[in-house]
Order: sequence, then C-alpha cells, then structure tokens
Amino acid sequence: MTMKPKATTIRVSVKTRDRLARIARQEGRTMTEVLNDAIADYEHKQFWQEVDAQVERTQREDPEGWADYLAERDLVLGPRPRSRRVAPEWKGLIAFPEEKHETRTR
Repeated sequence: MTMKPKATTIRVSVKTRDRLARIARQEGRTMTEVLNDAIADYEHKQFWQEVDAQVERTQREDPEGWADYLAERDLVLGPRPRSRRVAPEWKGLIAFPEEKHETRTR
C-alpha cells in the first residue's frame, strides 16, 4: 500500500497558477513536480549567492586569511595550469598578459 504525501493549498494569483499549469502541461509533469524543481533551483541559487558573498567578504575583510587559503589550495590541488595553446586562426593576434609586459620592457 502506497501512502499519498500530505497536501495543502496555497494562494497564488490566477496568472501564476496558469503559468505553472502551462509549464507542467508542456513538460508532461504535475504542477507539484514543476514547483518542487523551481524551489530546488531557487535554493541552489541562494546557496551559491551566499557562498559568493562570503568569499567576497573574506577577500575584503581578511586578505591575509584569503592569501593563506589560496596558498593551501595550491598545495592541495597544485597551481592552476595556464594553457598557452592558441587556435591557429588567433596566432599572432592575441598576447597573454605576461607577454604584453615582456614586450613593453624590451
């Protein structure tokens, strides 16, 4: 015997209900499934916005701690590779920042 999840009613505008119904119909899903996915996406977005805000706050308020974090990250992961591969059609048209600096000092 399968137990049906408890349900409740929420008030939304007719326009919102119609939009939700249209999306559900187009995707062949229930409105609850569409709404659950939308809420999960929103929570995911909010989580990463908070992470970004914390990173920015740390960079601004504790630059020494941020530098320590980056040094430790490089120890664990190794330095980030810097690719010098350039598509043939771009050769000679772009220069990496270090190369620009080198040409100015010559």
